[in-house]
Amino acid sequence: MEPIDASVTDLTARLGRWSAGRGPLYLLLAARLRRLIDEAALPPGTLLPPDRRLAQALSVGRTTVVAAYDTLRQEGRLVRRQGSGTRVARAALAPEAPRVTETSNPLFLHLLEAPDDVILLSCAAPTQPPPALAEAYRTLVLPDGDIGYHPAGLAVLRTAVAGRYAARGVPTEPGQILVTTGAQQALSLLARLLLAPGDGVLVEAPTYPGALDLFRETAAVPLPVAVGPDGLDVAEAIRVMEDHRPSLAYVVARFQNPTGTVLPPLAGRRLVEAANALGVPLVDDEVLGDLAFDADNTDGADDTDGVPEPSHPSLSSYGEVIAVGSLSKVVWGGLRIGWVRGPAPLVSRLARLKALHDLGCDVPSQLVAARLLDGFAAVRDARLRDLRVGHSHLRAELARLLPSWSCAPATGGQTLWVRLPHGDGVSFAQLALRHGVAVLPGATTDALGGSVRHLRLPFLLPPEVLTEAVRRLAEAWAEYTPDPVPERASLRGITL
Repeated sequence: MEPIDASVTDLTARLGRWSAGRGPLYLLLAARLRRLIDEAALPPGTLLPPDRRLAQALSVGRTTVVAAYDTLRQEGRLVRRQGSGTRVARAALAPEAPRVTETSNPLFLHLLEAPDDVILLSCAAPTQPPPALAEAYRTLVLPDGDIGYHPAGLAVLRTAVAGRYAARGVPTEPGQILVTTGAQQALSLLARLLLAPGDGVLVEAPTYPGALDLFRETAAVPLPVAVGPDGLDVAEAIRVMEDHRPSLAYVVARFQNPTGTVLPPLAGRRLVEAANALGVPLVDDEVLGDLAFDADNTDGADDTDGVPEPSHPSLSSYGEVIAVGSLSKVVWGGLRIGWVRGPAPLVSRLARLKALHDLGCDVPSQLVAARLLDGFAAVRDARLRDLRVGHSHLRAELARLLPSWSCAPATGGQTLWVRLPHGDGVSFAQLALRHGVAVLPGATTDALGGSVRHLRLPFLLPPEVLTEAVRRLAEAWAEYTPDPVPERASLRGITL
C-alpha cells in the first residue's frame, strides 16, 4: 500500500481545537495526534508534514512540533528517519479496515468538539430559534393511521414549498419537490446520484466548503471558476462547461457563500442558458437566498408568501435549474428541513435514493415546517432585523479594533468576507483558537488555491458576543507574526 501524505491543510483542520486545555502546547499537540492515530484518522504509513511546515501552519515554534513528534515516537506511534520524514508507525494500529472518506472541514469538526469557552465564528447558523417555531410544535397535531415513512416528503410540505416557487413566477408542482434532512443532505443525494469517480464538477472559488467535502467523497474532479465582486465569472464558467462538459455545476448565485456576492440577473440568465444548451445539470444553492437586507416587509402590508424582492431573482426563473433550499438559515439550524426542486423524473430518482438511506424525514418537523411556511414573511423579517444589527455591529467593531482588516459591506446573507493585510488565514486561525475564537480560513473554501488571506466571519451572534469575539481576534492579531518565507503551497491546496 502506498503511503498517504497528510497535507498541512488537511492535518491542521483535523487537529481541531487541539490547543484548548491546560499544559504545554507540545503535550496538547501530541495528545490530539495520538487520538487521530488511535482512531485511524491517520492510518499506518501516513507521512506527516515536516516540523517547520506544520509549525508554520499552527503558529507555534518548531520545537513544539519536534517535541510532540518525539513524544509519539517514544510511544511507538511514529517513526522518524532522516531523509524519509515522519510516518505513523505500522504497529500503531490493529490491522487496517476499509477506509471511508471523513471530513477534515473545520466547519464541521468544530461542531464535534466538546463545549468550551471558544466563540464559534466558524459556523454560520442562527443561535436562537424564533418563538414561532416553539408555537408550531406546541400546536402540532400528528396524522392518525399514517405509518410515517415518506421518502419524498409529506404532501402538505411539498405543496407548500412548490407554492413558494410558483409565487416567484417559477411554476412548480409538488412532484418536483423532494424534502430532505437539511440542504446538506440535498447536496449529498445530488452528488451521489449525478457524480461518479473522475467526473468533473464545476465549482466556484471560493465556495461553500461543505459542498467541496461532498464532491471529494465521490472522488469527483473539481473545475474551479473564480468569484469576483459580481459573483461567478460566467464567461469562464461557460468556457469550462464547453471544454470539459462537467457532470454537475454547483453555484450559490445569491449572497454567495462565503463572499456574499450576488450574480447579476443578465449573468445568471447567460449561465442557465449555457448550462441547459450544453446539457450540464446546474445546481443553485438557494439556502441564503431569502436573506436580502432589502427584502423585509417595512410597510406593514400583509405579505405572507415571504417571496424575496425581485432585485434578487433565483436562477430557476431563467430555465431548468436544480434548486436546493432550507429553513436552517431563516428559522434555525436545528430544524433539519431542506428540499430539492427539479424535474419530476430527477426528484423520483432522488426519492428512491433517500429511501435507501433514511426512509424519509422526521414527520413532526415536516408538519412544523409547513406551518412556518404559511406565515413565512414574519419569521424572515424578524431574522433580517437581527442580521442587520449584527452586520452593522460586527463591521463597527472590526473598524474600531482591527482597522487594517478589510471587508465590503454585505447586502444580504449572514457573513463578512474579510481580507487580512498580510499572513494567511490558516495559521492565524490557529492562533485565534488559542485566544478563544474559532474562525473559518478562506483557504478551506477555495479549490483554486486562493483566498489564503481571507476569513469568513458570521454576524449572527448577539452584539455583546461579537464584541468579545473581535476583542479576542484583536489580541490574537497583535501577537500574530507570519512566517516571512513566501512558500504557501501547503496552505493553498484543497484536495477533492
